[in-house]
Amino acid sequence: MASTIFLPGEQVPSEVLPRSKKGTLTLGPGLRHIPPATVLATTLGSLHIDHKKAALWLEHENGRYQPAVGDLVIAQIHHSSVDTWHCSLTPHTSLALLNQLAFESASRKNRPNLKSGDLVYARVSRCSKWDDVEIEGFNSATGKAEGMGPLKGGMAFGISPAFARRLMMGTGKDGLAKGGVVVLDEVGEKVKFEVAVGRNGRVWVDSGSVKTTITVGRLLQSADEEKWDVERQRKEVKKALRDV
Repeated sequence: MASTIFLPGEQVPSEVLPRSKKGTLTLGPGLRHIPPATVLATTLGSLHIDHKKAALWLEHENGRYQPAVGDLVIAQIHHSSVDTWHCSLTPHTSLALLNQLAFESASRKNRPNLKSGDLVYARVSRCSKWDDVEIEGFNSATGKAEGMGPLKGGMAFGISPAFARRLMMGTGKDGLAKGGVVVLDEVGEKVKFEVAVGRNGRVWVDSGSVKTTITVGRLLQSADEEKWDVERQRKEVKKALRDV
């Protein structure tokens, strides 16, 4: 296939579809299944495939975030009701629902005390065209937080959903970043910090220093907006942290 760019209504060739032992296929945003075996694009975007999970989706570089089950997101508390927090994922999507007991070891007596504006690192647990998006602050399958939960301190920065996906791809066996983003690795060699990346186009950074936190956040935003290659990323990180 010469190009991975699809237009609305175009069919994804069967030969590029990932295979799984169970014979199942997970379709993400931008794709629709037409029985028995046709997969059509519903929007303009580039095709991305995760062969390990037998999943594929379309993504537009400047497109809006579309929630999908399993996505890790940074949600902001908007308001609360009796047993639920209503959270913002992006300015363009409806508020997501977060049960106040959807955290590791949470009970009515020791559940997190969250208020409007607070941030939570969560996972999309339910998502459909007809129901509200639901998120959870822990892995309900294991009962463990696994890095999720309230984000205290630090600052959140906006990035594109496409760049967020690249940040979340991790490194390969060769030690190189799969998504071509080395900003965080380079920063980590010079300063200590914590980071959480949300698939919804938000990244949270906390270094214990306001100056350093802002520097890291701006480096990520610039790398995203200006399309820095790996060499440029390394150069800009070295330059930015010279006086930190």
